Amino acid sequence: MTSPAADPAPSELEASAPTAATTPATPSTPTVRRISGAVWAALGIVYVVWGSTYLGIRIVVETMPPFLSAGLRFVVAGLLLAGLIAWRQGPSTLRVTRPQLASAALVGLLLLLGGNGLIVLAETSVPSGLAALLVAVVPAWVVVIKAVFGQRPTPGGVVGVLLGLAGLAVLTLPGLSGEVRIGGVLLVVVATLLWSVGSFSSSRIPMPANPFTASAYEMVAGGLGCAALGLIRGEQYGLDPTAFSARSWIALAYLVVFGSLIAFTAYAWLLQSAPLSLVATYAYVNPVVAVLLGALVLDEALTWPIALGGAVVVAGVCLIVSTERRS
Repeated sequence: MTSPAADPAPSELEASAPTAATTPATPSTPTVRRISGAVWAALGIVYVVWGSTYLGIRIVVETMPPFLSAGLRFVVAGLLLAGLIAWRQGPSTLRVTRPQLASAALVGLLLLLGGNGLIVLAETSVPSGLAALLVAVVPAWVVVIKAVFGQRPTPGGVVGVLLGLAGLAVLTLPGLSGEVRIGGVLLVVVATLLWSVGSFSSSRIPMPANPFTASAYEMVAGGLGCAALGLIRGEQYGLDPTAFSARSWIALAYLVVFGSLIAFTAYAWLLQSAPLSLVATYAYVNPVVAVLLGALVLDEALTWPIALGGAVVVAGVCLIVSTERRS
């Protein structure tokens, strides 16, 4: 289903980042995309680092308020990235038009306030491994969203979506049985929908041409949104920074540098430089990393609904990616 018309135009990125090369499309020759080494390197970062961020988030919210800590994480990371951009490429690189700024802010709110922020809140009651497995359904939502906008899915994509939704249903069993709070599970599901909408929208609205500039504005906007929601929720009342554990601070620093500054920037670049169906493959690698780390570091239980549901979701995502990339 991914096509040159549906993916970012290379001309929009030539000034700031490498792009995947394509062969001219003819009526008898299908379009062939060559995936560059830079794309695979960025994917590797997103695969491994984001898989570990679920563990980091779980450790942060042990002693820190969810939305205020998320707000601090993204604002600091966004400002650091903006500073690096101004230093390496000049302050003019940060100049954007009002429509571009509004688009970057919207995507930042969808991805970081709606997507990541809700996951942070959910991990106060949901194990990190389960949260990662629930997030793995993102590619299925992407296929559904594309279908709503007229991009017909392949038969394999349809089967993959059905498998993903079936796995999602199995993954909710721990919440239904009382092992975890169902509210936390539903928060993650809503977060995956908002993240999918943000990812889909980013290549269809007037974003800043430089993907790193876009990422900086997205993180600042998303971070401010998280902080504002934290204040609305009253997380500042009774707040005692001296009660924050050392490991929560270390985890927050890890999330700022690796989870946000490095991995989110790589993801933002990929959204403008690679087919969305390829970018979405992180969703079936991250859960494996997250489940292993959750079990090893936090001794999180791997119950049969989590194992079965996770396997079904990953199988569905693999089917979606393998079939959609050939269409």
